[in-house]
Amino acid sequence: MQNDKQIIFRNPQTMPPANGYTQVVEVRNGRTIYVSGQVAVNHKGELVGPGDLAAQTGQVFENIKAALEASGVSFNDVVKLTFFLTDISQIQIVRDIRDRYVNTTNPPASSAVEVSKLVNDHFLIEIEAIAVGEFR
Repeated sequence: MQNDKQIIFRNPQTMPPANGYTQVVEVRNGRTIYVSGQVAVNHKGELVGPGDLAAQTGQVFENIKAALEASGVSFNDVVKLTFFLTDISQIQIVRDIRDRYVNTTNPPASSAVEVSKLVNDHFLIEIEAIAVGEFR
C-alpha cells in the first residue's frame, strides 16, 4: 500500500468564484472517513446552545473534531462539508466558526442547504464531513 496521500484543491477559472470553499477537491491514494451529521449535543448527550446558532455550531465542530481524531485525522484532512441550517440567512455565523477549524487556504468543498426542520426542534444546524487520511 502507498502512504502518499495526495489532495488537490481546484477552483477552475471556468467556474464561479468560490468564497470560503473549494469548487473541486481531488483525492488520490487516501483512506476515506465519513462523519455522520453532527448536531449540538455534547458527549454527555446534552443539548448545547438552545436558540444560539453560534454555540450550536461550535459544539458541532467540536463533535466533528472528536470524530476525526478517533480516526487518526484532523480538519486538515477534511475534503467535504455539508451544512444543513434551519435559517440559511445566518450562514455567516457558521462560516466564521468554520474558519477557526478548517484550512482556509485550501478549504474543503462545501454545500449548504436550508431545511425546514432537523431531527429535533431545538437543533439549528447539522454538519456532515468527509475526510481523507493516509492508509494504515
